Amino acid sequence: MRPRPNRFRPVLALLAVSTAGALTLAGCSSGAAGGSPGDAGSSSASSPSASATSSITPSSSSSPTSATPSSTVQVPSGVTLTDQGSRLRYGGSADVVFETTGNRGTVLRLTVAGVRHGRISDFKDFILDDAYKKQASYYYARVAVRNVGRGDVGGVGVPLWGVSAQNVLLPPVNFTTTFPPCPTKQLPATFGPGASMSTCLVFLAPNRGRLVSVSYRPSQAYNPIVWTGPIAKATPTPMPTPHKSHHPGRIKKTPIR
Repeated sequence: MRPRPNRFRPVLALLAVSTAGALTLAGCSSGAAGGSPGDAGSSSASSPSASATSSITPSSSSSPTSATPSSTVQVPSGVTLTDQGSRLRYGGSADVVFETTGNRGTVLRLTVAGVRHGRISDFKDFILDDAYKKQASYYYARVAVRNVGRGDVGGVGVPLWGVSAQNVLLPPVNFTTTFPPCPTKQLPATFGPGASMSTCLVFLAPNRGRLVSVSYRPSQAYNPIVWTGPIAKATPTPMPTPHKSHHPGRIKKTPIR
């Protein structure tokens, strides 16, 4: 006897993982990539200003210099790092030093193009099996990443976090299944100098919460760079396209599942 096909929808699983407090969808593993700013479930998004020893300044000489006294990341000549604590509008770009947990690093140009509201109906193919998921607000952020440094940091998630109105960090959700309303992907396995990609990040704000900004904050000591701006309304759910019937004058409608 052949096994019965699995007709169940994937479960929307929201799991806390070690220090990242990351969220997962449908058997997905998630979280911001290389560096985690701490426990997203309770970590305040604000942080003290960076000390003089952690400030990052590129060299004006032709040879690249180390990003910080404790960092091995080289900042190429002609690249100006965005100051810690900068406040940008959606559509703006920031050049930042990014290091993964595997001691790989480079300079990334991060652009948050815009943010829009999601709809709970977007998750109709997922089982929202508790109130936490059903009562959350969902946001979709369109982002672009370009490697303007010299290193390769492939195979990790995009290092951006949402920030709620309660000043709590919201980790992005990485999907292992397709999510057409906000196609999400991590950096490809190889992401060397000159590489670029665009993706969409999903942020979940519990208890009908509000997302107020998107943040780059690779560590607790880093004074975060944030993007803010108007949040677009949710995209209307498209109506099914009617199919012509073999019988003239009759229209066969696509069933809504």
